[in-house]
Parts: sequence; structure tokens; C-alpha cells
Amino acid sequence: MENSSEIVSFVLAAYGNIGELKYLYFSIILLWYLSICVANTLLIVVIHVDRRLHEPMYILLCNLCVNEINVSTSLYPLLLSQMFSDSHEVTLPWCFLQMCCMYTSASAGFCSLAAMAYDRYIAICHPLHYDVIMNTERVFVMILLVWIYSFLSFILSFSFIFSLKFCANIIDNVYCDHQLLIKLSCSVSVHSYVADIFFATVSIFIPFSLISVSYKKILKVCQKTSKENKQKAVTTCTPQIVSVSNLFVGCIFHSIDSSFLVAHVPDEVRIILSVYLVIFQPVLTPFMYGFNLPMIRQSYKRFLFNRK
Repeated sequence: MENSSEIVSFVLAAYGNIGELKYLYFSIILLWYLSICVANTLLIVVIHVDRRLHEPMYILLCNLCVNEINVSTSLYPLLLSQMFSDSHEVTLPWCFLQMCCMYTSASAGFCSLAAMAYDRYIAICHPLHYDVIMNTERVFVMILLVWIYSFLSFILSFSFIFSLKFCANIIDNVYCDHQLLIKLSCSVSVHSYVADIFFATVSIFIPFSLISVSYKKILKVCQKTSKENKQKAVTTCTPQIVSVSNLFVGCIFHSIDSSFLVAHVPDEVRIILSVYLVIFQPVLTPFMYGFNLPMIRQSYKRFLFNRK
């Protein structure tokens, strides 16, 4: 067995030997990554240019788009660089940095949707107090708290990985996954189980509980309002509900990588499922909000086709 002190880098074994297909994969991944960046950036620009969209809900949406670009950048550049690498090696600091970006962004995604759900709750359930409660200054404070909370949830959960001693260096994935990294350590630490439970609680279940409470109260109010108000509430809330649902689907797919089901899933499918969120969620966000919200859809048309 190798001396654990000699292991300074890890091999991402899931790339394997793709041969000439690396040019095709590189082109597809690059095109998808650029599409994500362009779609999310375009939505941010449209909101910035149109002063009518300088409202709390759209500011929070900009933050969600920034988060989608961030989580994509934490994965796709590594994938692109590894396509032309012979060793597929990555050092522990780079692994930790990638995990930090990915897991912080995952937490920020849930927390951002919780903030947006709270915004819709105030707008629908307490419309007369909306301008006082959801002013611009408070919105930016909420955004700052989302990122601080998400970053601390990762640090408090997984900082112990830096102190682990590793007896192997083969990671069977295309990126640095904390569960696979922990499996390479020389001893199984109770920290790993506690860390997973803690991160899932503070990053997923707490934000989801806040989202559920917000929409439960929105639903109760909508039952007492006119059909027109119900339709308006459905229009503004649908993208958030779809986003939350997709995030949960991605979390379920990601958990397959460490469950007993992994033995029954082909490697290619398992890898795709493990990065499902980074593939589809960053595209889903600008698509859902851009086409579903009337004001943004109209702003898109003016920005792209009616500029003088």
C-alpha cells in the first residue's frame, strides 16, 4: 500500500480512454457551457437595462442566474481541460476548491429560491406592506446572507477533508466528489456521516421548509381571491416551483453515486446522473423565467428586436 503522505494528487478515472471522441466531447461541452453563460448573462443584462424590472423579485432572479454561472464554471472548465489530459490528475487544493464552489452553489440555489418564495409570499399575502418589507437595501442584505450562509455551511461540513490521510488516489468520477474522496481516506471517520447530515439539513431541508411554508400560505390566500389574481400568482410562482422540484431530482440522482443502487447502474449513466444538476439546472433557470414571466418576455423582445 502507498504511503498516505505521498499522495498529493488524485486521478479522475471516469474519463478513461476516449480517443478521438475527445474532440466531439470537447465541442459539445464547450457549446453547452457557453450557452449557459450567454443565456444567464442575457437575462441579467435584460433586467439591468429595463428599469421596470428593478424590483426585488428580479434582483433575486439575477442572483440566481449568477449562481448558475458560478456552479457551471466550477465544473465545465475542468471537464474541458481533462479532455486533452493524459493523466487526468487534480491536486487536493483544486479538488477542495471545486467542491467548495459546487456545494456552495448548490446551497445558494436552495437558499435563493427560499428568498424568492418569501418575496412572493409578501407580495401576495401582504401586498400593502411589500414596499416597506422588500426594499432594495433589504434585498441586497438577503443576497449577501444567502452567500455567507451557503459558504459557511460547506466549510463547517467538509473542512475536515483537508486533515484526512489518503491511502488511494483514484476517484471514479469526472469531478471531485466529497463522498468518493472520503472513501479514499485511510480510515473511516464519523465526521463524514455527520457532515452529510449537517449539510443536507442546513442547505436543503431548512430552505425547503421555508419554501413550503411560504407556498402553503400563498395557496391559502389564493383560494380566497379572484380567478385573475390566482392566475397571476400561478404565473409568477410556477418557475420557482419547477426549479425547486428539479433541484430535488438532481439531489436524488446525485445520491445514487453513494447508494447500493450504484452497482446496478452503468458507469456512463451514473456519471451523467451525478452531474445532472450542473447540466440542466443552469439552462432551466433562464428558460423558465425568460419565457414564463410576461414582463421579462416583453423585455427580451424589446432588447433583442426593438432596439434603436
